[in-house]
Amino acid sequence: MALAKERHYTLDDIYALPEGQRAELIDGRIYDMAPPVRIHQHLIMNLSARIHDYIRTKNGGCLVYPAPFAVFLNQDDRNYVEPDISVICDQSKLDYQGCNGAPDWIIEIISPSTQQMDYGIKLFKYRTAGVREYWIINPITRTVNVYDFQYEKNTCQYSFNDDIFVCIFPELTIQPASLLSCCG
Repeated sequence: MALAKERHYTLDDIYALPEGQRAELIDGRIYDMAPPVRIHQHLIMNLSARIHDYIRTKNGGCLVYPAPFAVFLNQDDRNYVEPDISVICDQSKLDYQGCNGAPDWIIEIISPSTQQMDYGIKLFKYRTAGVREYWIINPITRTVNVYDFQYEKNTCQYSFNDDIFVCIFPELTIQPASLLSCCG
């Protein structure tokens, strides 16, 4: 008896999704995305602003993009993600559609439905694609996992009350608790 062949999806399938439906494509497999909750959006907004302000004051060349923002991680037709926040320092990776290749820093804010993806599949995928730094922010446990893929020195778990040093911007620290004025 022959085994059923698993279908492999491509970017064409992502572009064919109904208007308003969001999904990611990892190694030819589609993962639907649920709408974010308020604290998730609040963190994205405040983190993006904090990072953007830091880069601007330092006259830096990096750009910050909150979701939804297309990242064609492996520059192929089988991998497409929309990280919550993407920081890209090599502007040659940017085109009209998004980022072609690995952003320098990715931040994902988890929800119960995304934990397995963010702590497992995406952790592996981002590391192997060449992302330099990856943060997983968990508003439920009020923890932040920082992965320093570039130097392997600062990989650690922090609480929301800690001042967290950004690996790719050593002068920048972020205390997540200070960004939660709306949501406690």
